[in-house]
Amino acid sequence: MSNLITRRQFAGTVATGALLATWQTARAQSGFLQWMERWNERVERFMFGSDRLAAELPPTAATPAEAFPSYFISDTMPVAPAGWVLKVGGLVARPTAFSLAQLQQMPRTDMRVRHHCVEGWSAVAAWHGVRLRDVADVVGADPRAVYVEFRSFDAGYWSSWDRASALHTQTILAYGMNGMPLSPDHGAPLRLYAAVKLGYKMVKYLTEVNFVPERTGGYWEDQGYEWPAGE
Repeated sequence: MSNLITRRQFAGTVATGALLATWQTARAQSGFLQWMERWNERVERFMFGSDRLAAELPPTAATPAEAFPSYFISDTMPVAPAGWVLKVGGLVARPTAFSLAQLQQMPRTDMRVRHHCVEGWSAVAAWHGVRLRDVADVVGADPRAVYVEFRSFDAGYWSSWDRASALHTQTILAYGMNGMPLSPDHGAPLRLYAAVKLGYKMVKYLTEVNFVPERTGGYWEDQGYEWPAGE
């Protein structure tokens, strides 16, 4: 039998080998990245504390409103649908649809903390709203729900959190910024805001909060961004 192979056969062999090498490299890198993410999560859990608070900053530290970056996923700025309500469900005793007025009647929390973006910038604003932990008490969130999903009307943008971070004392459902009602470019009528996460975890234009028993992903998390994203 001839030991000669055609140029096409040779090219095919080289291509197959290259694909196999690429796949093996990607697999190795994927495994390493998964290991690193698990390591990061363990470190962040170790550093996290429900009683550890981010520093409250003075009014003089505030970033001018027009200089505080904003973003959304939709092609145009999202506008709340008619009859907007926040649905809170999942593993809860009393699934509830809250109007903005009902949320505003609950105890209000104000905080002025530094916002950190994964892209490297930071800014400071004053936020006010209702603590998610207070909403969780109203609906009777089940202890088995160790994760919380947040969904929006911004082209389906969403994220999920661990329960401890979601119910941290500095995690709020914000309906105001810098003493004013929340504006459309910053997530009106309601957005998630916290001192314990990076910006992409803070879902704007909220429509749903679901208490769930298993970890899920998120808009950016499903594209490779770190899931915990703690500060």
